[in-house]
Amino acid sequence: MKKFSHVIVRRPCRAMVDGITSAPELGKPDYELALKEHDDYIAALKQCDVDVTVLEADERYPDSCFVEDPALITRKCAIITNPGAASRNGEKNEIIGAVKKFFSDDQIEYIQSPGTLEGGDVMMVGDHFYVGRSARTNEEGIRQLTEILAKYGMTCSEVPLYKVLHLKTGVNYLEDNNMLVSGEFVEKPEFEKYNKVVIPEEEAYAANCIWVNDTVIVPAGYPAVLKAVQDLGYKTLLVDTSEYRKLDGGLSCLSLRF
Repeated sequence: MKKFSHVIVRRPCRAMVDGITSAPELGKPDYELALKEHDDYIAALKQCDVDVTVLEADERYPDSCFVEDPALITRKCAIITNPGAASRNGEKNEIIGAVKKFFSDDQIEYIQSPGTLEGGDVMMVGDHFYVGRSARTNEEGIRQLTEILAKYGMTCSEVPLYKVLHLKTGVNYLEDNNMLVSGEFVEKPEFEKYNKVVIPEEEAYAANCIWVNDTVIVPAGYPAVLKAVQDLGYKTLLVDTSEYRKLDGGLSCLSLRF
């Protein structure tokens, strides 16, 4: 099944070594290795029958390679978010130009202050969107998102988060009713109706896989997750994201897929 035709990514900047992290014990990213991993990520996406728009690195924003957060793209509209992390808020202005290549002005919506929303907190399941209420996405941001989606005939529901940075840190939808869940998401009632694949705690980071046109891209180094995804019948590609993990980032954070 082909669902996505386009992907937007942004090259990591040298300043990424000073990006936001909740895990300083992992050390600072190796910039050259991060570039190589990004090359591999783009190559994997291209194998999934999508065209990839590569934006230049932006040294003003250390975390700007995580393009998923400043925008949310649906099949009917694009939404420029209002990132809750102060050092990242300006990224929303820098993604608009790329989004405008694919959407007309009347198809682009905006989350306005005091609402905050980051794309990493939003998981699309068909025309329904689960939104994590987190340190970065607040009640007003979710209210605005719900209103915007309703305008286009889509729906939204809030999922409170207690332990993770973003919703998709711990739960990701793989289409076909299959969902990878870890940690606090294993027992959440919101996801009872799905075929939940529980990720072992020691591989929780790899709950962040991405489905792209019947292929699932899996972070390298997590054999239990790789086997679980393959057992569901998906073709898989491995991409190492070790340097992005040091900045609380994963596979989904690095691209806008639509």
